[in-house]
Parts: sequence; structure tokens; C-alpha cells
Amino acid sequence: VLKAPTIIAYPKRPLLGLVLTPTRELALQVKQHIDAVARFTGIKTAILVGGMSTQKQQRMLNRYPEIVIATPGRLWELIKEKHYHLRNLRQLRCLVVDEADRMVEKGHFAELSQLLEMLNDSQYNPKRQTLVFSATLTLVHQAPARILHKKHTKKMDKTAKLDLLMQKIGMRGKPKVIDLTRNEATVETLTETKIHCETDEKDLYLYYFLMQYPGRSLVFANSISCIKRLSGLLKVLDIMPLTLHACMHQKQRLRNLEQFACLEDCVLLATDVAARGLDIPKVQHVIHYQVPRTSEIYVHRSGRTARATNEGLSLMLIGPEDVINFKKIYKTLKKDEDIPLFPVQTKYMDVVKERIRLARLIEKSEYRNFQACLHNSWIEQAAAALEIELEEDMYKGGKADQQEERRRQKQMKVLKKELRHLLSQPLFTETQKTKYPTQSGKPPLLVSAPRNSESALSCLSKQQKKKTKKPKEPQPEQPQPSTSAN
Repeated sequence: VLKAPTIIAYPKRPLLGLVLTPTRELALQVKQHIDAVARFTGIKTAILVGGMSTQKQQRMLNRYPEIVIATPGRLWELIKEKHYHLRNLRQLRCLVVDEADRMVEKGHFAELSQLLEMLNDSQYNPKRQTLVFSATLTLVHQAPARILHKKHTKKMDKTAKLDLLMQKIGMRGKPKVIDLTRNEATVETLTETKIHCETDEKDLYLYYFLMQYPGRSLVFANSISCIKRLSGLLKVLDIMPLTLHACMHQKQRLRNLEQFACLEDCVLLATDVAARGLDIPKVQHVIHYQVPRTSEIYVHRSGRTARATNEGLSLMLIGPEDVINFKKIYKTLKKDEDIPLFPVQTKYMDVVKERIRLARLIEKSEYRNFQACLHNSWIEQAAAALEIELEEDMYKGGKADQQEERRRQKQMKVLKKELRHLLSQPLFTETQKTKYPTQSGKPPLLVSAPRNSESALSCLSKQQKKKTKKPKEPQPEQPQPSTSAN
């Protein structure tokens, strides 16, 4: 007997609260917190973000949730489709714009400006409360020199930035500003440090730090291509990093975040998608592989560690191309540029260099093979669609030149074997000290140094204490008794 499908009729409740966030991960985090607070109230919530099923989100809206957490793009898409729960936004009691300075930046979130225009025009509610949040709301960085030289360019200060922000968001009247940030814009429990190096040496110091100081480390870079290259390099070195960037599928992004939050010794390579708002517990180290372009991004990146009174370390790898951005950031934050240099034991760097050299050769070769496979697969599909036969010279890699490919594969086997041998040996070794090193007729033994005997923070504080210790001042000589006769 076939039964008719059960239709659940949900009570028609208006949409009362709308929270807008710049990233999908932040939207999910906000929803989890609101659900925890509203657990016993009967208030329903829904999340509307890109990268997930539109049909599923429409079904969630069919339940008439009182609170919607959304990214601007997907929300505007559903409003244009005229979903009946989003038709009347005049009844909104509360509008929250999180990470507002990022949301209203020129060139980002085109849908947000259309959404705000609608909320403040045809869907305006004079009783609606608008709340705007950001850790860098009152932080103003210096404009580039090319803009400052132009005519009619006003110097932006804190008041001017807030006025512009309120104008874009559409807040009417004089808003109340609650500023809880410190003058330095970063928390007291954050320790900032740096390493000056050449651009091609950044891989060495990153690998050295990750091997010497295990823990939950978040590595930031400015581009997706850099993240992909670092991921391939570290995998060759038997460090299995997680990645997070805009070109990944949403399910994989969320899975990697969950895994990073669960593992105590883990590395997450991320672009600035992960810089804002994410509350990942006990992140010990934030490493800026590339110095960010603005002070706002630096503050948000560094804010992923040292959360909830915990201590944290922010390490910048500063190459020649990063010096200008570094100086601008510290000038804006009104900090002393002379932050401590992170202590590096140079005696291990020769071994690190050799490992990185081999890993780079292997990673480049594997990437070349991957690209060749992609090309061959694409050209075969195109040929099948056109019903034509391919010639041998149209292929990349093995089919075009099998002898060259065999030679390359043989060379790769040698390199991988050499790298495996190096990785099988402890990286941090100490020469065993004996009173008579040659009495047994054998060279001194190399013993493995403890990898995690002390944290990066304690190592840095020890160095600072050594510097602050002043040498003992020589005591003045006592005057000699006079021997002259009276």
C-alpha cells in the first residue's frame, strides 16, 4: 500500500534577525553559537552560504526561521528568486554586519551594496537595530603614495572612516561607537617575532620551525598558488598539512577545519579566508609566510592565536619584498619595528637545506607530471568529442618522448631514495660530549636532541632574558691611604 507523503505545515513566522558575514566558515561558526544560546527557546535558525545546495537551503527557509545567517552572494540570489520568507524584510528587528570593514571594501561583495540599498530603501524599518562589528573598525592604515599625491584626496582618520562605513551600510542618525581595542590593536598575550631571510630561504625556516616546535600551527600566505606549492613541498617532506582557500569545495574546507581543531600537532596552510573571525581552540603559532598587505589583515591573522587569555606566537618571515609592508603595518599600529628576532640554531640549517633542495626537485617534477596528465586527459576528451585521431607529438610527457620520460623517472627514484634516507635520520642531533673522544677508537656518537623539550615561546623568552641581563659594573677602586709625612 502506497502512503501519501507527509506534509509538515510550519507556522508562518516573520524573519526577525539577519546576520551577514564575509566567509562561509564564519557564518557556520556564528550559527553554532546562536543555536547554543537559543537551544531551549524554540527559535529556529537557517544558514545561507555558497558552495552548498540551494535546494536544501530553500527547504530550510520553508520552515520560517526567525534568524538567518548568510553570506551576501547566496542571500541576494535567493532574494532575487523571490522566496516568500525573504519577500518582506521590513519586519527585521535586528541586522548584524560582521567584519564590516572587510564587507564594504571596494571591489568586494557587490551583492552586499544592492542588499543594503534595498534594506534601507524599499524594506526600511525605522525600529530596526543595526549592529556593526569588526576588530579593526577604528584602525586606519596609510593610503598608498600614488593616491595621496592625487588632488582632492582627504587624509582618512578614525572619524572619517566610521562616517564612510556608516554611510555605506545605510545607518541613519549618529551611531554609538563602543571601542574595546587596545592602542596596539593586538592582545597582551600575543608574542610577536620575526625572521629576516631571502625569499628562497623562507621554505627552510618554515620547515625548521615546524619540525622544532610541534603544535597547532596556522601558516598564512597571500595567494592560492603559494598555498598549493607549500602543500606539495611539505607532503614530500612527510608533513601532511591541511589547506584552506577559496578554490576548494565547501565540504572539504569544513572537513579540514574540523580536523585542524581536533589534532594537537597539525599544520593548516591558508589564505586570508581563514584570517577573520574563526575561533579555533588552542592555535599556538601563527606564521606569516608572506607579510600581509595591510595592518587590518595582520591584526586579524594574528588574532587566530592568543585567544581567551591563552598565550600565542606570531612569526613573520620577512624577505626583501616584505620590508615595505612590514614597516607600513608597524607604523599604522604605532609599534616599535624592533620586535625580537626568533632564535634559530644555525648548526642544523645545512641538513635542512639539503632536505629542502631534494624536496623542491621532487615537487617540481611531480607537478610537471600532474600538469602533463591534465593536458593529455583534456586533449583526449576534446579529440573524442570531435571524433578525430591524435598524433603522438600532441601529447605531453611519456607518449611524446618515452626515452626522456624513463630517464626522468629513474632520476626521480634516486632523489626520492636519497630524501627518504635523510628523513629517516633525526634532524636535531647533538654530538655526545666525552672527556676522551678517541679512547674507543670510534667517532663521537650522534644522539637525537629532544624535539619538543621547550616551546617556541619559552625559547624566545629565554633569549630576551639573556639580552636584558646587564654585565656587572666594575666596582670603583678604593682610595689608597696617604703615606706622605705631616
